Amino acid sequence: MTTPAPLIDAPKRRNRLGLIIGAVVVVLAVVAAVLFATGAFDGRGKAVRIGVVGASDPQWQPFVDAAKEEGIDVEVVNFSEYTQLNPALSEGEIDLNQFQHLVYLAQYNEGAGDDLTPVGATAIYPLALYSSKHASVDEIPEGGTVVVPNDESNLARSLLVLQSAGLVTLEGGGSSISTLDDIDQDASKVTVTTVDAALTATSLPDADAVIINNDFVPDAGLTSDDAIAQDDPSDPASLAYVNVFAARADDASNETYLQLARIFEDTPAVIDALVENSGGTAVPLKTPADELRSILATTEEDVAASKAAE
Repeated sequence: MTTPAPLIDAPKRRNRLGLIIGAVVVVLAVVAAVLFATGAFDGRGKAVRIGVVGASDPQWQPFVDAAKEEGIDVEVVNFSEYTQLNPALSEGEIDLNQFQHLVYLAQYNEGAGDDLTPVGATAIYPLALYSSKHASVDEIPEGGTVVVPNDESNLARSLLVLQSAGLVTLEGGGSSISTLDDIDQDASKVTVTTVDAALTATSLPDADAVIINNDFVPDAGLTSDDAIAQDDPSDPASLAYVNVFAARADDASNETYLQLARIFEDTPAVIDALVENSGGTAVPLKTPADELRSILATTEEDVAASKAAE
């Protein structure tokens, strides 16, 4: 009599379910590891918060959309004053900010004892001279008055614009840290006075000419075509005035933040909106983060040396 083959137990449903659950857990663990490695997920499921002045500016929505397509959620956080943005970044209220050029950042870091660092560039905005009284620089009279912004970085840059226009002479040729004390009065054509940057546009009726930051040009009913002089964005020395995305030093190599800077640079809808919103004055730039940091370090050294000499 043939011995019957032993019966094989059917797999239990519970074991199959356990295998499925185990596989899902492994997949989720791998996905989480990838997200942590790239910095696209911070463990709290929060969007990357970027502080700006002017969150309603038209470049931000296409930027947010482009970042979303790359799997990065971005929240653009509006601030009313430039001076709020770096402390907010340093204190962790935001992850990045985008509002300042490298000279401004260098002066902030030196003054605050901070170490914020650039992770990408956006554009250079030429700084221009305007007048409601004169159609050209040549018409400005000897002994005339020119008004410029009083904050350190824009003051120095304004003086360089005036020097290139032949209106003032700066001792030593001038630099990104020049002040009113560096003006050679005897060799200069005009007298320079300072006001808050937000008040420069309202100074037009009372001065022969005024340096007005790009943000405030529309307030004066002007366009970039009305400028009678400006600096040259193509000059290598102008790179210190490129606007940047800034991060905390610990996040200098954060891949998500570096990717966001690349998305800004490489998205045509973002760049087109940026240029249009500037009245055609913005000059978009793609500058590697390490080059930006090198310029920042040099500028910080200049600022520190200047303060030590005071």
